[in-house]
Amino acid sequence: MQMQEKNRVRFGDTELEEFRILIEGKLDEAMAAYNQLKESLETSNDNTSHASTWDVEDSSDIHEKEYLIAMMSRQMKYINSLKAALVRIANKTYGVCRSTGNLIDKQRLLAVPHATLSIDAKNSR
Repeated sequence: MQMQEKNRVRFGDTELEEFRILIEGKLDEAMAAYNQLKESLETSNDNTSHASTWDVEDSSDIHEKEYLIAMMSRQMKYINSLKAALVRIANKTYGVCRSTGNLIDKQRLLAVPHATLSIDAKNSR
């Protein structure tokens, strides 16, 4: 089947629908994780806004906030990648390697549904 996938131009509508469902589920999970990080940051901000003097706990709070902000940024990048994958599904270009133009292996897309490069193209970079 791998040889057949490499010769195909795109995934069929049934496969695209399977990927859409998978990606929407991952998007829901990613949004929930982002919202949880956001709540943690807001809670952290509430706890430190009452502090009146600088101490060791303040530097720990700053480190925690920086960590949460970095995680939120990473999560938002992932969310945007998933949304872009949904656009590619709607355009019926999902699963096509942006480097080679070949169809990305289905197993790769099941593992990394927002992938835009085949394994060969990614390894050659």
